[in-house]
Amino acid sequence: MSDDRTTVVVITYNRRAELLRTLDRMTRLPERPPVIVTDNASTDGTADAVARHFPDVRLLRPGRNLGAVGRNLAVHQVRTPYVAFCDDDSWWAPGSLAGAADLLDRHERLAAVTARIVVEPDGTEDPIVAELRDSPVRGPAWLPGPALGSFLAAATSLRTEAFRSAGGFDARLWLGGEEELLAVDLATAGWWLTYAEDLTVHHHPSVLRDPTLRRTHGLRNTLWFTWLRRPVRTATRRTLHLARTVPRDTASLRAFGQAAAGLPWVLRERRVVPQEIEGRLRLLDETQRRSTARRYTG
Repeated sequence: MSDDRTTVVVITYNRRAELLRTLDRMTRLPERPPVIVTDNASTDGTADAVARHFPDVRLLRPGRNLGAVGRNLAVHQVRTPYVAFCDDDSWWAPGSLAGAADLLDRHERLAAVTARIVVEPDGTEDPIVAELRDSPVRGPAWLPGPALGSFLAAATSLRTEAFRSAGGFDARLWLGGEEELLAVDLATAGWWLTYAEDLTVHHHPSVLRDPTLRRTHGLRNTLWFTWLRRPVRTATRRTLHLARTVPRDTASLRAFGQAAAGLPWVLRERRVVPQEIEGRLRLLDETQRRSTARRYTG
């Protein structure tokens, strides 16, 4: 069941064993997708191991850690109409890439399809799935699933040209909640995002991570996004809410400091979203305040 519609893009940094497991899964898929790996300057032999064990995988070595922009670098090399992302500790289930491509084929204004996430080794559903399934965003009747206001890169297949035209991931956000800005820019351009219950991505969380750094970047990026795209009143209210509710620790303090330091470029590039998009974001704000699966802001 080979399928030439989707290229898989993976970014990695110092997770050699996890990446090799992911590539073993991805290269055995019945769709036989092309796979591109951007190695973000790993120092543990990751790139050499990929070249040795998976010679058919296209390997990019930018020589520095680009964070999420490593995906942009890979997408420049993509020649298929769709691109699916996964992390070095996650992989798509057999048939799910083809299922996402089918949905994108059928709906020309659909930019992104996010799959159900199953956490391994227990096979349990990621808590974020319930929020995707019950998204408050109202979509058009033709949409094949719940409309989303954002997406999870590790479990999403996108229309390649939509990704490129929206500019991909912003280099200054680096990594941590970087999807939110891109998702809103796609929506502003008239694209829709959806969740697909019958598609699956498996996630086996790596132990090689720095959760404090990720939370710092995620909170900083949330603040930057808020002031880049939301009206002043909303941005002020959301900033104050975060200041009251995030953990009072060094990571949060550092995040607010980094966000403040970036204020000049944020104000320079600020583009408030149309009222329709702001309405969707307000619905999502309420969901996030009740969320038990918030990954970066609390």
